[in-house]
Amino acid sequence: MRAINKITISLVAGALLMVGCGTDGLKSSEANVATKTVTEESLGLRKTDIYTEDSTIAVKTEYGTAQATTSTKIRRAFQDAPPMIPHDTIGMLPIKSNDNRCVSCHLPEVADSVGATPIPVSHFTDFRPRAELKDGEVFIPVNNYKNEVSIKKGEELQNARFNCTQCHAPQSQGNLVVENTFEAVYTSKDGASRSNWKGSTLTDSLDTVIGGDSFITEKDIANKNSAAGGGSEHH
Repeated sequence: MRAINKITISLVAGALLMVGCGTDGLKSSEANVATKTVTEESLGLRKTDIYTEDSTIAVKTEYGTAQATTSTKIRRAFQDAPPMIPHDTIGMLPIKSNDNRCVSCHLPEVADSVGATPIPVSHFTDFRPRAELKDGEVFIPVNNYKNEVSIKKGEELQNARFNCTQCHAPQSQGNLVVENTFEAVYTSKDGASRSNWKGSTLTDSLDTVIGGDSFITEKDIANKNSAAGGGSEHH
């Protein structure tokens, strides 16, 4: 009987010892988890928590201060990308349709002499067919659903392109928060500095540029060999 009691006491003691060890192990595990908690400051790019908006200061934006004609051109991000503005723009903004100081240097007939990037032919091309009002209804001379086009090259800068800063903007000189690993690929040898839209590139084989109305063929109407399908009878 005494032997049975001793065995029982030993088993109980062993069980209590095991429970104690298990509890200590659980506490140790919880402690390890607590030390690996992700803080708000480590999230995002600004490295501050969401409760310190007033004291969170963004990286200062530093635009180039070189004057026009003395600045260094910025390589285009990709072929025919709108070039960045490398010079100071103080006194040039806002740009208005009747007050545009950019054209004084960037018009093609002036650009080369002052070392500026010339405005490409696309900015002198009218891509918008002129709507007419007939018998109280708006009439558009071309039908886009039939692949008709109305593209006319002019000598004046198109008003649709007067707002230069809609596409062109100064480049900040500040340090990048995230490294840019993008690699540009240019389809022309001077693609990093010049537009490929030059000469008559945009208007070759378009009868609307020569004069006359836009026209289509029966195959265009059937969407066979049309401009939208990869070719046209007019080329």
